[in-house]
Amino acid sequence: MEGSPLAEARRLVVKVGSAVIRGDGGLCPERLAALAADLADLSREGREVVLVSSGAIAAAGGLLPAPPRNLEELQAAAALGQPELMRAWQAAFAARGVCTAQVLLTADDLAERTRYKNARATLERLLAWGAVPVVNENDTVMTEEIQFGDNDQLAALVASMIGADLLVVLSEADALYERDPRDDPAARPLRRVEAVTPEVLAMASDRPGSAGRGGMKSKLLAAAKATEAGVPMWLLPGRLERVLVRARKGEALGTFFPAKPRRYGGERLWLAQLPRPRGAIVVDAGAARALRQEGRSLLAVGVREVQGQWEAGSPVRVIDPEGELVGMGLCNYASDELRRIAGAPSSRLPELLGRQAPEEVIHRNHFALARDL
Repeated sequence: MEGSPLAEARRLVVKVGSAVIRGDGGLCPERLAALAADLADLSREGREVVLVSSGAIAAAGGLLPAPPRNLEELQAAAALGQPELMRAWQAAFAARGVCTAQVLLTADDLAERTRYKNARATLERLLAWGAVPVVNENDTVMTEEIQFGDNDQLAALVASMIGADLLVVLSEADALYERDPRDDPAARPLRRVEAVTPEVLAMASDRPGSAGRGGMKSKLLAAAKATEAGVPMWLLPGRLERVLVRARKGEALGTFFPAKPRRYGGERLWLAQLPRPRGAIVVDAGAARALRQEGRSLLAVGVREVQGQWEAGSPVRVIDPEGELVGMGLCNYASDELRRIAGAPSSRLPELLGRQAPEEVIHRNHFALARDL
């Protein structure tokens, strides 16, 4: 690849799949050592590296009486394996003179604005200290409601959160193929994909890999999330010897997804990618048009219905009269207060609430349109 993205990136997130580092009955120390050596070289050059590593359950393999069969056993297996995974990475990087730090996250951590900012600040400080943060989903407390789904999604969100120059996904797959090569050995690899369209998604299987939850479809969804946030993604064959060195030298490997122009930053990017809405506000046609076409704030006079219960500052959906999603925003009012002022002109808000109150129900700076979610 001409002008290797890996050679040019100063801050990168590298995601390593379970199948890449799995060995017989646990982890493969030789593969961890080789990857740590290449990442340590990048770190010593002054590049900032965040490692998102799967493999906690794989690391527990030799410690389990039987393969885990349900959520409780998966959580317990993760609890056994996470220290082993971290110890393995710590030893591999220490042999190269690089310090590591463990960061465990859940989707709930990043869907709450204060915790999101705290996680970002922690990663920024670790990078400033020259450490390599090793990030993993906190599988021991995950539930269906709070999990990311797999570490592909977590890696894309971390890359977006810290403004990475590149997301590298090391997978057991060589690249994105026209069709699943497990079904069609004649399928050809695609070296560059400009956008993750429905047609591109149709090329991928959502079957998980041999050792993890994420299949190729998951990696494409991660690519869509990262590139929409202005971060390019490079899917590379993680089992290939010295894959990072070869990619850095410009060898044609894997599949590259170039970044799109970043529409939002800061809080609006967070809104577009992360929060779980606490409820919904149904607005009239005029308010929906003002939000969609004019970039204006939502006022109480345009509110027609309040659905759900929430506190002030919570993320909520905004819906038009036809039931179509307009976008997501942070509501300045608790749901009960909003019900009291719904449909009222701004001049009546102090009278209805008995206090001075913000004119905007949702300020335009705290709102992301549906087309960007």
